[in-house]
Amino acid sequence: MLANCEKLRPLLSGLLHGQYGQQIAGMKFFAPPIKYDNIQIPEKPKLRFMDKVPQLPSNLRAPKMQKKLKWMRGPELVHNSLVHKQYGIVATGGGRLRWGHYEMLRLTIGRKMDTSRMFAIWRVEAPWQPVTKQGQGQRMGGGKGAIDHYVTPVKSGRVIVELAGELEFVEAKKILDIVCPKLPFKAMVVSQEMLENMKAEEERLERENLNPWNFKYIIQNNLGGCHRWLSPVDHKWFGKYL
Repeated sequence: MLANCEKLRPLLSGLLHGQYGQQIAGMKFFAPPIKYDNIQIPEKPKLRFMDKVPQLPSNLRAPKMQKKLKWMRGPELVHNSLVHKQYGIVATGGGRLRWGHYEMLRLTIGRKMDTSRMFAIWRVEAPWQPVTKQGQGQRMGGGKGAIDHYVTPVKSGRVIVELAGELEFVEAKKILDIVCPKLPFKAMVVSQEMLENMKAEEERLERENLNPWNFKYIIQNNLGGCHRWLSPVDHKWFGKYL
């Protein structure tokens, strides 16, 4: 009986101590809670209603417009940062927002968010660009069709909506992930820290690049006669934005 106890003693000591003789039980250190002293919840925390048709003076006829694809191509140079430095949805490709997308964002985010400690703001204007459409079954010609609906063009890097307040990224991502895949262009949920890391990583890759044969060099030097089949957009953005 004593011999069996002697054999079990090393096994029990190994269970009570770690690999290097350290005790298994110990203190746990957690990160300090985030302080929200500078956060002020506005009087109306939900997204405001957007007009389906822009309001024009009574003596002005609604103007028609061309497609203007340049308003959807290239990077966004102005509205590409978060105002409240917290969380939001950023477009990673160009496209057009219709009024139905605004309603989807407004109703879904307003239903899921906690208005006592969160608020959301728009970062895009209401639909303003007219899109015309010919009546069904008409023959070719007959002039430009009547205005069918209004859209808002969006470029890559544009902030669509922001969600801020006394919340962490896990809570914001759970809400914004519901509406992000339903947008008519590619988009992603970001935080201020993610935007800063993405910008720093892009600058690092450009700074530490050792390969001189990049797409920009190929286009600028017409290697392989690529100017014969490249579009003007490739000459401007070098294959980065379609």
